[in-house]
Amino acid sequence: MTTLASPTSTLTRDALAVLQPGFVGATAPDWLLRRVGEGLSSVGLFGRNITSPQQLAALTAQLRAERDDILVAIDEEGGDVTRLEVQSGSSFPGNLALGAVDDTDLTRAVARELGRRLAECGVNLNWSPSADVNSNPGNPVIGVRSFGADTQLVARHTAAYIEGLQSSGVAACTKHFPGHGDTAVDSHHALPRIDVDLEILHARELVPFRAAIAAGSKSVMSAHILLSALDRDRPATLSPQVLTGLLRNDLGYQGLIITDGMEMQAISGTYGIEHGSVLAIAAGADAICVGGGLADDEIVVRLRDALVAAVHSGELPEERLADAAERVRSLARWTQHSRGIAEQGPDAGSLGGDTFAPGTAGGIGLVAARRALRITRSTERFTPVGDAPYVAAFTPEANIAVGDETPWGVAAELTRLLPGTETGTYGSESESGSVLRAAGDRRVVAVVRDVHRHPWMAGALDALLAARPDTVVVEMGVPEAPPRGALYIATHGAARVCGRAAAEVVAGV
Repeated sequence: MTTLASPTSTLTRDALAVLQPGFVGATAPDWLLRRVGEGLSSVGLFGRNITSPQQLAALTAQLRAERDDILVAIDEEGGDVTRLEVQSGSSFPGNLALGAVDDTDLTRAVARELGRRLAECGVNLNWSPSADVNSNPGNPVIGVRSFGADTQLVARHTAAYIEGLQSSGVAACTKHFPGHGDTAVDSHHALPRIDVDLEILHARELVPFRAAIAAGSKSVMSAHILLSALDRDRPATLSPQVLTGLLRNDLGYQGLIITDGMEMQAISGTYGIEHGSVLAIAAGADAICVGGGLADDEIVVRLRDALVAAVHSGELPEERLADAAERVRSLARWTQHSRGIAEQGPDAGSLGGDTFAPGTAGGIGLVAARRALRITRSTERFTPVGDAPYVAAFTPEANIAVGDETPWGVAAELTRLLPGTETGTYGSESESGSVLRAAGDRRVVAVVRDVHRHPWMAGALDALLAARPDTVVVEMGVPEAPPRGALYIATHGAARVCGRAAAEVVAGV
């Protein structure tokens, strides 16, 4: 294949510097180390790269042996979206749970402790928090990843999260600009469109991003959404009007702009990854995130060469690429300067001393999950669950951001508290009879996730409650549907600690 890229040229090094690729494996492959040596300044980590804190620390040390100032990024939101604890579920509740508590000191402390754990493992850039206002309860991809539907609540918790995370020496990446909350389409699969006027945009979507900028967010991630009031043709990630006009000029943001994953269908299905990456940098993005599904040397070389060729053809100004590369290196310098912050440890401060210190029973994540529970009891039907119950998990298809490899629910924690607990997984309305047969005389605990978005799930739950009114219902998604059941628990997320907090209530401990 003919290439215009010389491995030693400044242009080639700048093209590599703006890429944030993923890779496969628990150690850095040779091709990745070679590209780091040639100028690649960032890598992205996913659950496939992590088996333990010790392994992760060794991996990041391996990368830094090649380039000391490399940005090691991760998609660790806590809650439903976890990479550190992809096999077990997160030790931290997600944004909706923190928003339900609405204690910014707690949010700040949770983010600081999460950042401390990342920093200890050598991760210095977190693609988090989500600043999306979840104004559409039917949103298939944001949901519990948002702090909530109230604009001001989302704004204050976004700022608190950024402050906590960055106090640990880990750069925040506030997403998904200019706001992914009012969408009914998952941009992993297609291009969402938001048709609101600029007045609504400024009054709702942009308020949390203004708060993020004021809080000093080191990076912002663009959304693959079409915002017709600003650009009728191109999604935000590829739009000069959105990235340069709105984010840089109108909002005055001077930090790093990172794209959402370019392999997502909203971009790759229409523009292709190479052309999309060129358009994104030309529009004002500084770093190209790619690698959630594409993770090899071929894609890095293709993107590098596409950027170099675009400069040679005049499609991409060389000074724009150089500016983007320098913004990446500037953030890398900040993380180097901040590397020792994590060693100072968390400051529980106003949160009550030892209660939130790492190493205590459950830690701050469990404390936050317990505080996030919303419990409704039916006085006519409720009696405590004293014996091992049957857990019926009504399980929808997981969105790509969450993934289906991370366990969720309450069965594991109930088994620990009530030995002999049994469980089954169900995926259609017709299976309520199967639940009753499997449960026998056992008390039923029905676990649902976003029941308001899934008619089959609502129907199955209605049939189950009609037959067994003493059923306990645990909603681990957005609690939009009315409470029902003898005992109803809204956890505001499906993290492991949310399951444990709910199980404690079910078991009466």
